Amino acid sequence: MPAWAGAQQAVRFHWFEYSGHDAAFAQPLPPGHYRNPVLAGFHPDPSVVRVGDRFYLVNSSFAWFPGIPVFESRDLVHWRQIGNVIERPSQFDYDGLGVSRGMFAPSIAFHAGTFYVVDTAVDGSGTFLATATDPAGPWSDPKILPGIDGIDPSLFFDDDGKAYLLNNGPPQGKPLYKGHRAIWMQAFDVARRRPVGPRKVVLNGGVDLSRDPIWIEGPHLHKRGGWYYLSCAEGGTGPQHSQVVLRSRSPWGPYQPYAHNPILTQRDLPADRAHPIVDAGHADLVQGPDGSWWAVFLASRAYGRTHFNTGRETFLLPVHWKDGWPIILEHGQVVPQVVAAPGFMRGNAPQAPLSGNFSWRDDFDETTLGHAWMTLRAPRQAWVDLTSSPGNLSIHPLAEGLDSPHDPSFLARRQQHLVFDASTALDVPTRPGIAAGIVAFQNGAHWYFLGVHRVGDHVELFLKKRDGGAVTTVAHTRIEPDAPLQLRISGDGGAYAFAYDTDGKGWRWLRRDEDGTILSTDVAGGFVGTMLGPYARIETSP
Repeated sequence: MPAWAGAQQAVRFHWFEYSGHDAAFAQPLPPGHYRNPVLAGFHPDPSVVRVGDRFYLVNSSFAWFPGIPVFESRDLVHWRQIGNVIERPSQFDYDGLGVSRGMFAPSIAFHAGTFYVVDTAVDGSGTFLATATDPAGPWSDPKILPGIDGIDPSLFFDDDGKAYLLNNGPPQGKPLYKGHRAIWMQAFDVARRRPVGPRKVVLNGGVDLSRDPIWIEGPHLHKRGGWYYLSCAEGGTGPQHSQVVLRSRSPWGPYQPYAHNPILTQRDLPADRAHPIVDAGHADLVQGPDGSWWAVFLASRAYGRTHFNTGRETFLLPVHWKDGWPIILEHGQVVPQVVAAPGFMRGNAPQAPLSGNFSWRDDFDETTLGHAWMTLRAPRQAWVDLTSSPGNLSIHPLAEGLDSPHDPSFLARRQQHLVFDASTALDVPTRPGIAAGIVAFQNGAHWYFLGVHRVGDHVELFLKKRDGGAVTTVAHTRIEPDAPLQLRISGDGGAYAFAYDTDGKGWRWLRRDEDGTILSTDVAGGFVGTMLGPYARIETSP
């Protein structure tokens, strides 16, 4: 018997459509070029590895489930998601976690036929390892790695068979200032798949401790020409974010910093520049099959100088070597949105639906959800149903609100553009006490809900929002009780609009020019991006 048997009546959604129309993406793309970001929307903290002629990349997912998406590409430009490391609710207990907690900054590596992902479950079980022989899965249950105090772990397999585990952690002794962190390293026993021996600080504070550098993190170790290169993020994830590099002849150090760090940042550029890309850092390097080097890193596309609703995204740039040092971007240069492609790029196929302007539609005609869809925390019971009414998404509503620390019956996909439209068609709930519609969501305290419910003998369409305080009803109107219903959310930077159609004759606006900055990271806080999708909930007890 399905888990929803005996529950409140399901709400049927017939389709969901998303389209993006960013001006920066509309500029012509010359032959042999690609667009940045290569993974648009909330895809932060990228880590990448090459295995043969394929590249594999993972991102942070925080409290969204399935967790830790795994992408595959042949050319670093055209990516497709092939799975998730955390794909079974039994692998990790998300219940009660904040939206920006959970799966922080994973790192992927490959050695002797096995893929390794190390990550830290913040406010959860701590640093763990998962393995797979096929990156599409299945992945093993997380194995806790003892003795690791901190975040952002990564594995490095040396060519002499030795392996090392790095991570960000507190410094030895008392921190000297707020944001004082250190990079630690420990030997890793490949056979037993666990760290062994003493842990050692290989970088204290950052490239210059006398300048009080903050939040050294995201360490990755690379080897080239007999040098070990330690590349880290520095400066925090905001406007001062950057990437720095140091090198040594030994994996244990001592590490000497590049004299002209950082090797990537956008912090010194004019705030009023066109189409600003901000907060660049947290990079990982990879070598292509032709010997060229490339960097994937996070950054954000801003409007109004500081606002961004699409979260931290994955960008790609070539790495050039200068006097034995890797440089991602020279000082004072902007992150380009159109870039000359790798020489091994396979044609000029569109990057959609992960970059550029595109339209995407789900008619719910499959029996399982596609990779674009996620839920907030892992479902504790089955409320997504694609089989009882074929060709429809049936949501069996739960009582959890959008501010719940548990599992609201909200199915979400990323907002990937500054200018977008998201729409759906649904049946009006036939029973009172059930609300359903479409949501734009940043976290439990910052969201919009365009929905419908029955009030007495009539049907009410409403727009509710939460902007950090109490829930308020922004607007409402009556609609015909048995009319076919379509709902739409449109965004243009910080202006959001909400529309409906009950007769197939076109959209009518319920509200326009609503404040979309409440969904931006600088207002809402945290590390995620805006998510969009269908939602249904029980408003009162049966």
